[in-house]
Amino acid sequence: MSDITAGTLRVQSSVREVSFWDRLRTNREWLGFWFMLPAAGFLLLFLAYPLGLGIWMSFTDARIGRSGSFIGLENYEWLLDDRSFVNATLFTITYTVVASVFKFAIGLYLAILLNRYIPFRAIVRAVILIPFIVPTVLSAIAFWWIFDPQFSIISWSLRKLGLMTGNIDFLGVPLHAQASVIFANIWRGVPFIAITLLAGLQTVPPSLYEAATLDGASPWQMFRHITYPLLTPIIAVVMTFSVLFTFTDFQLIWALTRGGPVNATHLMATLSYQRGILGGRLGEGAAIATAMVPFLLAAIMISWFGLQRRKWQHGGRDD
Repeated sequence: MSDITAGTLRVQSSVREVSFWDRLRTNREWLGFWFMLPAAGFLLLFLAYPLGLGIWMSFTDARIGRSGSFIGLENYEWLLDDRSFVNATLFTITYTVVASVFKFAIGLYLAILLNRYIPFRAIVRAVILIPFIVPTVLSAIAFWWIFDPQFSIISWSLRKLGLMTGNIDFLGVPLHAQASVIFANIWRGVPFIAITLLAGLQTVPPSLYEAATLDGASPWQMFRHITYPLLTPIIAVVMTFSVLFTFTDFQLIWALTRGGPVNATHLMATLSYQRGILGGRLGEGAAIATAMVPFLLAAIMISWFGLQRRKWQHGGRDD
């Protein structure tokens, strides 16, 4: 009797196991999981693993050529007393905030302008995309010539207009160099925000504007009570990406100034590269790179909580 019971249990177990895998293969609720699995593997391999390795390396004294040993928070303690790191952190925050604000303001203005009927609108949209599709290094080289202390077109134009007698040293003076790289980043980032917001504007039903016009609403009132509320989710997403891209900018700064003059334009990303790769101090460079993570997480969480709050205000239900 016990043998029959054991055999019955084995049969039931095998049936249960087969049905589970059959359900896993055929259930439509698992279809999304199978489609996401390759992307998840790719992210784990090329993002999660390097991030984890970098965090671990930041707790070691690793250098190029040797793995190093665990030293705890020594790298971070040393960075807090490093004036170059503090200056790079402050400039990274300033660079990100100033550039993001200007990119959003100019991008939103261009999106609203291009959403209206203007002559040659398709050509204008294509031209606006040029700064974004041009490789970053080519843009940096172009700006390097524009800001050249001897052959700058800006200095030449100002001299011809009689507004100044000498040339402006754009990249040789710390304050000028900081303003120059921020301007270059704004020029490159505006098209991405403008085109994305334009796509969002085209989803707003025209009937809402027609009803507001019949009610006597002004253009500002229509923007305040129709355009902006409906664009809020898109603005949150696009500005999150903009902040992340700007905060981690490397190519533009490195190709244009390499962090100079006197480390005035160093971002955390470029300083990490200089210390870790060029300087050979991998642990220190990893610590600088890891120090960027809390800022990036803060930007993501602010956007996420903002979207959730907006959803709650409109009667939605948080998932």
